Amino acid sequence: MSVQERLLYQDRQLTISTAVAPGLPAVPAVALIGEIDVTNSRAVASTLASCRQGTYIVVDTGELTFIDVSGLRVLAMPALPPAERWIRLYNVTPYQRRLLRMLGWFYQPKDVNVPLQQG
Repeated sequence: MSVQERLLYQDRQLTISTAVAPGLPAVPAVALIGEIDVTNSRAVASTLASCRQGTYIVVDTGELTFIDVSGLRVLAMPALPPAERWIRLYNVTPYQRRLLRMLGWFYQPKDVNVPLQQG
């Protein structure tokens, strides 16, 4: 089984890609590599929205080296009730987890079939 990576978005600060493995469940998994700030957070929101095919997508934030509040808003979706948030964070770094908790935006789903926010 070969994994195919597809580039979804790239600028000078950030790369967004997805990996697809034939035969695996079709839950979109997206990796963010680099930095998210006010200059690219709208593009991040648009790119992630275009990946949404079902109830949620999994977003790996482990290789983000910087994220500001505009980026956190895109990923945490604080304006929506937890049950309506369609982004599931994965591989959350301790720094990211701390920021989310400080802002009161950290939420860990209770459904064991949904990837948890790790870090």
